[in-house]
Amino acid sequence: MSQTTVAKKIDVHYITRVEGHGNIVVEIDPAGTVQTCRWEVPEAPRFFEAMLLGKRWDVVHQITSRICGICSIGHQLASLQATEEALGIRISHQTTLLRKLAIHAENLQSHYLHVGYLALPDFLGVGSVIPLAATHKKELTTLIGLRRLANEFSQVVCGRTTHPQRLFPGGFLRIPALADLKALRQRLDESLKDLDAVVNLVASVAGAIPAFTRETEYVALIHPGEYPLLWGQVGTSLDQSRPASEYPNLTNEFLVRQSTAKWTKNQTASYMVGALARFNLNHALLHPAAKKAAATLGLVAPCHNPFFITVAQLVECVHSTEDSVRILDELIKAGVKPEEPTAVVLRPGHGVGAVEVPRGILFHAYDYDDQGRITHADCVIPTNQNHANIQYDMDALTPLIKDETAESIELKLSMLVRAYDPCISCSTHCLDLKNRGVVWRQVD
Repeated sequence: MSQTTVAKKIDVHYITRVEGHGNIVVEIDPAGTVQTCRWEVPEAPRFFEAMLLGKRWDVVHQITSRICGICSIGHQLASLQATEEALGIRISHQTTLLRKLAIHAENLQSHYLHVGYLALPDFLGVGSVIPLAATHKKELTTLIGLRRLANEFSQVVCGRTTHPQRLFPGGFLRIPALADLKALRQRLDESLKDLDAVVNLVASVAGAIPAFTRETEYVALIHPGEYPLLWGQVGTSLDQSRPASEYPNLTNEFLVRQSTAKWTKNQTASYMVGALARFNLNHALLHPAAKKAAATLGLVAPCHNPFFITVAQLVECVHSTEDSVRILDELIKAGVKPEEPTAVVLRPGHGVGAVEVPRGILFHAYDYDDQGRITHADCVIPTNQNHANIQYDMDALTPLIKDETAESIELKLSMLVRAYDPCISCSTHCLDLKNRGVVWRQVD
């Protein structure tokens, strides 16, 4: 469309308060017709699967944790699952409990960052978290304290705040001290009061959340006995559940010209992963205080408003805190015991790991040779599973707000992208190899 026929043009290059580089391009003609509406990912690809080729089974999880500085624990856990399945390694009940604590710690770290630092400024009508230090000092201090606790939680269990050191195929290289777990349990239990204050704060500004709905397919781990983050079948709102090993038949990755990250689809043109997808599929299994928080925040399943992803993240913070206290009680009662990681017998094998990281379900799949070295690796990142859904949400939202000012349109579309809490850099791993057999799908 020529510049003379453009009444409103939104060209966000790059959107702020997200990880990585993403662009929003919208053009509306004088008649009010949306001529262009595009979510672009222009980042250079990161070939982390290629980095794994030839690597030994005992270092792969350390490499994959470096894929992301936010979801390093989740990447490591998915990697460990894939390696353990491929090599036939079984883990103890104590290791399972400690790994569940690890994923809860990461959930809290990431969700507090997004809710408090990235999304809350939109709800309070400011451009960043900085002005809140003057207008909402107590609330901001509370959020900072909660996130500091989440960081220390990770350090107690994993040995580090990011890029854990203690996790290893078959177990842990070092078990957390019982005294540290007891102190952590008390602090997490006490944090529920502060978390309740954050829930009330977000509930008080819920009117700033745009009233927009678009039904889509929701994909997440499911489990009959718990709100699953570490184990389970892969469930969807529109399809039958399946084991993680069948993930390629669900993700169906493909390329589009506007993105260096692949898109995915299953039963419809796109699907959503993440906190809202998990809530829609597993809300009945939330702990009581988390259910109460959802009611306070007006979050009812099924929820088809993507802006409520942030609200679902906050509900998960309550659940992760409650469930961590429960797990710690079990560990403290039994007494943590020194354990050597399970012995490994090298063999050729294929394994798939599926873990719910903060932004949604993450898949790692590896093939090993008889020397315990990787011959093929595939990682399907949550954000690349959400890119198509972001585009179709934008397609549906833009005509509804096209009569607003360009500034208002830009803000609401930016809020929409931020609601997904995208980790864009981690999702980019495709390359345009022109004339080399790559099939593109054009999306306008």
